[in-house]
Amino acid sequence: MHPIPQRCMHRPLSGGLVVPYVSFVHGGHAAFGSLDAERARTAFLRRLCQICGKPLEERCFLIVRPADADRGVSPEPALHPECLPYTAAHCPLLNGTATHYRTRPVLAGHPAGRPCTDPACPCPSRTPDEGHTPRSGAPADRYEAWMIHTRNYRLTSPHDQPGDISGISTNVPILRRRVLRTAALTPDQEHLLSMVRDLFDDRA
Repeated sequence: MHPIPQRCMHRPLSGGLVVPYVSFVHGGHAAFGSLDAERARTAFLRRLCQICGKPLEERCFLIVRPADADRGVSPEPALHPECLPYTAAHCPLLNGTATHYRTRPVLAGHPAGRPCTDPACPCPSRTPDEGHTPRSGAPADRYEAWMIHTRNYRLTSPHDQPGDISGISTNVPILRRRVLRTAALTPDQEHLLSMVRDLFDDRA
């Protein structure tokens, strides 16, 4: 197990894992994989690490999928270089143990994916991470980590919604790129790969 970074020692744990600063927490339970929209916005605006919640320093990493690279924007808050290895080691999507995005049940739009019976809870007014909706159940994408200098940290907004935040621009000098995981194969691709392997096994 990858050791907890010193920067994260102040963060709460759930199941022995650090609860990221931007994770949605409901009823004391962390919903790993679901972003708290308010905390994510705070991390973007204040240049905070999405894991430890502390200010970014000279360099930071952006999480980027091929679709994000095409759009020129990383939709998640950045990470400290020290927090990335821990995240890459323990996040199922980044370490490759999850081959597909999680299928998210729709429970009155609840971000934690579970019903809430507390009428005083503010959670019904919150919305889940919309970026996960179209990916639900689909094969996992390729993920890369792009290092940028924090002086080039620039937020982007949709053209028709200047008050909203799309993410962090990737149209800046990239200091380093690191592949975190390759894309998961579709059933058709897996079938073709199996046929190719069988062909080479027969020739051996």
